[in-house]
Amino acid sequence: MTAVAYTQENRIARITLRGEQGNPLDQATMSELAHAVRRARADDVHIVVLSSQGRAFSVGGDVSAFAAADDTEQMVDDLAETLHRAISDLHRMNAIVVSVVTGAAAGAGLALAAAADLVIASTSAKFTMAYTGIGFSPDGGSSLLPATLGLHRALRLALLNPVLTAEEAHQVGLVAYLCDDDAIDAHVEQIVQQLRAGSRSAQVAAKRLMRETATPGAEAALRRETLSIRTLADSPDGREGVAAFLEKRTPKFTS
Repeated sequence: MTAVAYTQENRIARITLRGEQGNPLDQATMSELAHAVRRARADDVHIVVLSSQGRAFSVGGDVSAFAAADDTEQMVDDLAETLHRAISDLHRMNAIVVSVVTGAAAGAGLALAAAADLVIASTSAKFTMAYTGIGFSPDGGSSLLPATLGLHRALRLALLNPVLTAEEAHQVGLVAYLCDDDAIDAHVEQIVQQLRAGSRSAQVAAKRLMRETATPGAEAALRRETLSIRTLADSPDGREGVAAFLEKRTPKFTS
């Protein structure tokens, strides 16, 4: 079974993360995701629905893979570049992207959810950045979050790694719609059909105008994120953070 499923009907593309153990974003999954997003662009869809199966939207990067890598810096560079291609395509494509978050969205999982134009979350969803907790810097477009949340809210997430409830994420503007777990599918379809009934050209123009004003340097930000995280991943703090995470202990950072 592939880790990412893609279907398309009536110009609505549905991309579903369906890996095991919380949908960790390893290289194979990210390659499949990037390919699915490219398929949606090639199919010239109006709407993309990005969702997941299982207990989490995505727990983020596969920390065990970081520990096992022969060349951690190159491995993280490759992973970040693949993730950023998918994020960039979601930002720039001529479609409205809707992410549907159930369970946890952590690290790159949070960044991926936030790459959508509209984020819909179940009441059980939780959000956390987590990067600095293992000695890494944020990636996946996380450094664009000040445009959504404001600088100091984004810094709180990046520096202290709080776990936001779905209600808190809604209050700070990350989540557009909050739904009971048993009603989220119906609400997503309602939003999708409302978008589909509207003018695609007007919606895409609105998306471009808003994004270009809010994050005019998005591509440069993604590149800076790659350069930063690949260096930190192979630093003493990065190696200690990964080891401590896997050993379920508090890291002892030295920098």
